[in-house]
Amino acid sequence: MTSILMVCLGNICRSPLAHGVMQSKLSKENFYIDSAGTAAYHVGNSPDKRSILVAKQNGLDISAQSARQFKVSDFDTFDYIYAMDQSNYNNIISLARHSDDIEKVELFLEANPSVKNKDMPDPYYGGQNGFEHVYNLVNETCDILAKSLSH
Repeated sequence: MTSILMVCLGNICRSPLAHGVMQSKLSKENFYIDSAGTAAYHVGNSPDKRSILVAKQNGLDISAQSARQFKVSDFDTFDYIYAMDQSNYNNIISLARHSDDIEKVELFLEANPSVKNKDMPDPYYGGQNGFEHVYNLVNETCDILAKSLSH
């Protein structure tokens, strides 16, 4: 089974959306998807209500997810670790024990050639439009990743 971890800062906006979208595109028999945050601000909380709303508007229910903090053992558990932006990438890499850990980590938007800025915007301090924009970026990038991971 292939395991994939989506990581943002608080694990309530971007990574839960990526977690839910990717889960909807890959078979549960062959893929395990999870998400985490590099900070512990929201541990145990549900995703942001705006993330839940935009997911629901697109036919996905992410409301049962619970925020957790990224931990070193995630390097052992996951085959692919996707960071939502450079800051989170750096935070993950700072916990790496060796080059094998580092090789598992990528910027999520690196997979999407149509996106120039590889940092996924953080919609937390904005309005619903920001969450819709993030959802669209996540959905498009998950399509690309799902296609490459399914081969």
